[in-house]
Amino acid sequence: MRLFIASDLHGSAAQAARLKAEIEKTAPEAVVFLGDLLYHGPRNPLPEKYAPAEVAGILEDLGRPVLAIRGNCDSEVDQLVLPFHLAESAWIMAGPRPIVAVHGHELPVNGGNMKIPEGVVILFGHIHLPVAEKRGSNHYWNPGSAALPKDDLPPSYGFYENGRFEVRSFDGRVLASDEL
Repeated sequence: MRLFIASDLHGSAAQAARLKAEIEKTAPEAVVFLGDLLYHGPRNPLPEKYAPAEVAGILEDLGRPVLAIRGNCDSEVDQLVLPFHLAESAWIMAGPRPIVAVHGHELPVNGGNMKIPEGVVILFGHIHLPVAEKRGSNHYWNPGSAALPKDDLPPSYGFYENGRFEVRSFDGRVLASDEL
Protein backbone atom coordinates (compact mmCIF):
# COMPACT_ATOMS: atom_id res chain seq x y z
CA MET A 1 0.00 0.00 0.00
CA ARG A 2 1.20 3.51 -0.86
CA LEU A 3 0.33 6.20 1.70
CA PHE A 4 0.94 9.95 1.46
CA ILE A 5 1.27 11.36 4.98
CA ALA A 6 1.22 15.02 6.04
CA SER A 7 0.90 16.96 9.25
CA ASP A 8 0.84 20.44 10.71
CA LEU A 9 -0.37 22.42 7.71
CA HIS A 10 -1.66 25.14 10.08
CA GLY A 11 -3.87 26.93 7.54
CA SER A 12 -1.25 27.53 4.84
CA ALA A 13 -3.03 27.62 1.47
CA ALA A 14 0.34 27.83 -0.30
CA GLN A 15 1.54 24.58 1.29
CA ALA A 16 -1.86 22.90 0.85
CA ALA A 17 -1.54 23.52 -2.89
CA ARG A 18 1.99 22.05 -2.83
CA LEU A 19 0.72 19.00 -0.95
CA LYS A 20 -2.07 18.48 -3.46
CA ALA A 21 0.43 18.67 -6.35
CA GLU A 22 2.69 16.11 -4.61
CA ILE A 23 -0.28 13.83 -3.99
CA GLU A 24 -1.11 13.92 -7.69
CA LYS A 25 2.55 13.31 -8.60
CA THR A 26 3.18 10.42 -6.18
CA ALA A 27 -0.21 8.73 -6.78
CA PRO A 28 -0.74 7.11 -3.37
CA GLU A 29 -3.66 4.80 -2.68
CA ALA A 30 -4.69 6.92 0.31
CA VAL A 31 -3.80 10.12 2.16
CA VAL A 32 -3.24 10.37 5.91
CA PHE A 33 -3.38 13.75 7.65
CA LEU A 34 -2.04 13.84 11.21
CA GLY A 35 -3.76 16.98 12.42
CA ASP A 36 -3.42 20.73 12.81
CA LEU A 37 -4.80 21.38 9.35
CA LEU A 38 -6.55 24.76 9.51
CA TYR A 39 -5.63 26.80 12.58
CA HIS A 40 -2.09 28.09 13.21
CA GLY A 41 -2.35 27.90 17.02
CA PRO A 42 -1.48 30.60 19.55
CA ARG A 43 2.23 29.69 19.79
CA ASN A 44 2.91 29.41 16.05
CA PRO A 45 3.63 32.23 13.62
CA LEU A 46 1.23 32.76 10.75
CA PRO A 47 2.26 30.45 7.91
CA GLU A 48 2.70 31.50 4.30
CA LYS A 49 -0.66 32.52 2.78
CA TYR A 50 -2.71 31.81 5.91
CA ALA A 51 -6.20 31.06 4.60
CA PRO A 52 -7.93 28.19 6.46
CA ALA A 53 -11.14 28.24 4.37
CA GLU A 54 -9.06 28.07 1.21
CA VAL A 55 -7.11 25.12 2.63
CA ALA A 56 -10.39 23.27 3.22
CA GLY A 57 -11.31 23.89 -0.43
CA ILE A 58 -7.94 22.68 -1.71
CA LEU A 59 -8.26 19.47 0.32
CA GLU A 60 -11.83 18.88 -0.85
CA ASP A 61 -11.08 16.59 -3.79
CA LEU A 62 -7.82 14.69 -3.55
CA GLY A 63 -9.08 11.83 -5.72
CA ARG A 64 -8.41 9.13 -3.14
CA PRO A 65 -9.52 8.11 0.36
CA VAL A 66 -8.46 10.39 3.21
CA LEU A 67 -7.86 9.37 6.82
CA ALA A 68 -7.53 12.46 9.02
CA ILE A 69 -6.57 12.71 12.67
CA ARG A 70 -7.55 15.62 14.88
CA GLY A 71 -4.66 17.71 16.19
CA ASN A 72 -4.44 19.87 19.28
CA CYS A 73 -5.09 23.00 17.16
CA ASP A 74 -8.10 21.50 15.32
CA SER A 75 -11.50 22.56 16.64
CA GLU A 76 -15.09 21.38 16.41
CA VAL A 77 -15.89 24.13 13.91
CA ASP A 78 -13.17 22.77 11.57
CA GLN A 79 -15.43 19.74 11.04
CA LEU A 80 -17.97 22.06 9.41
CA VAL A 81 -15.62 23.12 6.60
CA LEU A 82 -13.36 20.10 6.10
CA PRO A 83 -14.58 17.55 3.54
CA PHE A 84 -13.60 14.61 5.78
CA HIS A 85 -13.97 13.54 9.40
CA LEU A 86 -11.23 14.18 11.97
CA ALA A 87 -10.74 11.06 14.11
CA GLU A 88 -8.97 11.08 17.47
CA SER A 89 -6.74 8.20 16.34
CA ALA A 90 -6.82 5.34 13.86
CA TRP A 91 -5.26 1.97 13.18
CA ILE A 92 -3.85 1.37 9.70
CA MET A 93 -3.21 -2.18 8.57
CA ALA A 94 -0.92 -1.61 5.59
CA GLY A 95 2.08 -3.84 6.06
CA PRO A 96 3.93 -6.22 8.33
CA ARG A 97 3.14 -4.20 11.50
CA PRO A 98 0.02 -2.36 12.61
CA ILE A 99 0.32 1.43 12.44
CA VAL A 100 -1.42 3.65 14.98
CA ALA A 101 -1.98 7.19 13.67
CA VAL A 102 -2.22 9.98 16.26
CA HIS A 103 -1.46 13.68 16.33
CA GLY A 104 1.24 13.24 18.94
CA HIS A 105 0.47 15.64 21.76
CA GLU A 106 -0.91 12.67 23.72
CA LEU A 107 2.31 10.62 23.47
CA PRO A 108 4.24 10.18 26.75
CA VAL A 109 7.38 11.72 25.22
CA ASN A 110 5.32 14.89 24.58
CA GLY A 111 3.75 15.02 28.03
CA GLY A 112 0.66 12.88 27.36
CA ASN A 113 -0.45 9.60 28.89
CA MET A 114 -1.28 7.49 25.82
CA LYS A 115 -0.57 3.80 26.36
CA ILE A 116 1.67 2.46 23.59
CA PRO A 117 1.48 -1.25 22.77
CA GLU A 118 4.68 -3.11 21.91
CA GLY A 119 5.57 -4.01 18.32
CA VAL A 120 3.66 -1.25 16.49
CA VAL A 121 4.42 1.78 14.36
CA ILE A 122 3.46 5.11 15.90
CA LEU A 123 2.68 7.58 13.12
CA PHE A 124 2.47 11.08 14.57
CA GLY A 125 2.81 14.80 13.91
CA HIS A 126 2.77 17.68 16.43
CA ILE A 127 6.52 18.27 16.91
CA HIS A 128 7.16 19.71 13.39
CA LEU A 129 10.28 17.56 12.97
CA PRO A 130 10.95 14.51 10.79
CA VAL A 131 11.33 11.24 12.70
CA ALA A 132 11.97 7.78 11.28
CA GLU A 133 13.47 5.51 13.90
CA LYS A 134 13.09 2.33 15.88
CA ARG A 135 12.82 2.67 19.67
CA GLY A 136 12.73 -0.70 21.39
CA SER A 137 10.16 -2.87 19.59
CA ASN A 138 8.31 0.14 18.13
CA HIS A 139 8.92 2.36 15.12
CA TYR A 140 8.22 6.10 15.42
CA TRP A 141 7.46 7.99 12.22
CA ASN A 142 6.73 11.70 11.82
CA PRO A 143 6.48 13.45 8.42
CA GLY A 144 7.62 16.79 9.86
CA SER A 145 5.56 19.87 9.13
CA ALA A 146 4.18 20.79 5.73
CA ALA A 147 4.08 24.50 6.65
CA LEU A 148 5.95 25.37 9.86
CA PRO A 149 9.00 23.09 10.19
CA LYS A 150 11.41 23.57 13.08
CA ASP A 151 15.22 23.59 13.24
CA ASP A 152 15.60 25.34 9.85
CA LEU A 153 14.37 22.22 8.07
CA PRO A 154 12.35 22.48 4.85
CA PRO A 155 8.61 21.79 4.73
CA SER A 156 8.09 18.05 4.37
CA TYR A 157 5.70 15.13 4.06
CA GLY A 158 5.89 11.37 4.54
CA PHE A 159 5.52 8.55 2.07
CA TYR A 160 5.00 4.90 2.98
CA GLU A 161 5.30 1.98 0.59
CA ASN A 162 6.02 -1.73 1.13
CA GLY A 163 7.18 -1.36 4.73
CA ARG A 164 9.42 1.66 4.03
CA PHE A 165 8.73 5.16 5.38
CA GLU A 166 10.47 8.26 4.05
CA VAL A 167 10.23 11.90 5.03
CA ARG A 168 10.62 13.95 1.86
CA SER A 169 11.11 17.64 1.23
CA PHE A 170 9.24 19.19 -1.67
CA ASP A 171 12.48 19.39 -3.68
CA GLY A 172 12.77 15.58 -3.54
CA ARG A 173 15.36 15.14 -0.79
CA VAL A 174 14.86 12.30 1.71
CA LEU A 175 15.23 13.83 5.18
CA ALA A 176 14.73 10.62 7.17
CA SER A 177 13.76 6.99 6.51
CA ASP A 178 13.02 3.73 8.29
CA GLU A 179 12.13 0.24 7.15
CA LEU A 180 10.13 -2.47 8.90
